[in-house]
Amino acid sequence: MPGPPIPGSADDRLARLRALPVAAPVLDGLAGEEGVHVVGGAVRDLLLDRTPAELDLVVEGDALPVARRAAERLGGTVVEHPRFGTATVRVGDVVFDLAGAREERYERPGALPEVTVGATLADDLARRDFTVNAIALRLAGGELTQVPGALDDLRDGRLRVLHDDSFADDPTRLLRLARYAARLGFAADPHTDRLAARAAADGALATVSGERLGAELRLLLREPQPAALAALARHGVGRALLGPAFAGDPVLIRAALAELPADARPDLVALAAALVDADRDELPARLRALAFPAPDAAAVLAAATAGRLRAALDAATRPSEVDALLRREPPEAIALAAALGLGRPGAVAAWRDRDSDRRLALTGDDLLAAGLRGPAVGAALAVARAAMLDAGAETREDQLAAALAAGQAPGVSPGTGAPSGTPRRRYSS
Repeated sequence: MPGPPIPGSADDRLARLRALPVAAPVLDGLAGEEGVHVVGGAVRDLLLDRTPAELDLVVEGDALPVARRAAERLGGTVVEHPRFGTATVRVGDVVFDLAGAREERYERPGALPEVTVGATLADDLARRDFTVNAIALRLAGGELTQVPGALDDLRDGRLRVLHDDSFADDPTRLLRLARYAARLGFAADPHTDRLAARAAADGALATVSGERLGAELRLLLREPQPAALAALARHGVGRALLGPAFAGDPVLIRAALAELPADARPDLVALAAALVDADRDELPARLRALAFPAPDAAAVLAAATAGRLRAALDAATRPSEVDALLRREPPEAIALAAALGLGRPGAVAAWRDRDSDRRLALTGDDLLAAGLRGPAVGAALAVARAAMLDAGAETREDQLAAALAAGQAPGVSPGTGAPSGTPRRRYSS
């Protein structure tokens, strides 16, 4: 929730900064350096009494000699990138980057910015996405520098861009607007919201590569859900990314997340829940265009199309029939199947919680020793698993009896049950 910035003096802010797990070695290495500032989200989170995961450091002037001195003080090493005016200091497991203040210019909408180093701190803050991320804290004294109105926006829980071309210059900021709204509980100010609507309507996202958009989308999926995907639905941004079927329905997303198996990915489940009406033939191309890793895309596709299992699950009356349908589905699809209410009441959840990880006491070696060969072994194991799930055949002897009876019967089909000891497999492309 929004709240007032931390009260107190510059010394109070520096003390709070030093208390952060990531900060002490950084402050020790940069002691006495006058032109070094913590900037961006780290300052925002510090002022909101949150814990920043990392520190972004900007140097007014040349960052390279500052990095060299820090490495010398700490007994570490430095890797310099003169072309970009940046350097990385490493001391054991501690790594931090220093960047010279810079300004940016966009040659055309959606292009990567052209960066010029050697700028002022004010120039560096002015290139940022939202005012609440355009605040700097000077390490040498604890003073704050802000773009106009940034601290007021932070206090009031307001997301405001720094200029009217912000979304046109970098349309990925449309996704970041949704990310920060979900993470911080903030809302766009009315003018920023109108600018976002105009950029989305003008097709701004089409000016950015799918790889960049996909990277931002995957970050958004890690934010609190369903808030982030609901925010992405605003102004049609989600539909522009993922097609007309995208819907940030908070009820279904929340229901799917409540049904998560232990090995399911919450981010993929949330996305799939927003895509349950997607075209099975079109969705893979959308995910490829956004550079989703193939296993992740396959899991999202299987989960988003879990409705294909409805008729078969509705007809399943025995636990073994439910098992045969769900056993090779990824855990994300199980969550959606349960959230969509597929099958008889409670059948999917019962399989997830009770049957999915049950293993036979019987092995294929037992059946080979009993004289079965070839496809008959797999068929007998499937029958033994059905006997375990449906008839309570828990012991090796009971399972073997059921398996041998099936192996000796004419016309036994291999079935769909997984052999004993076979781990549950994730969906793969």
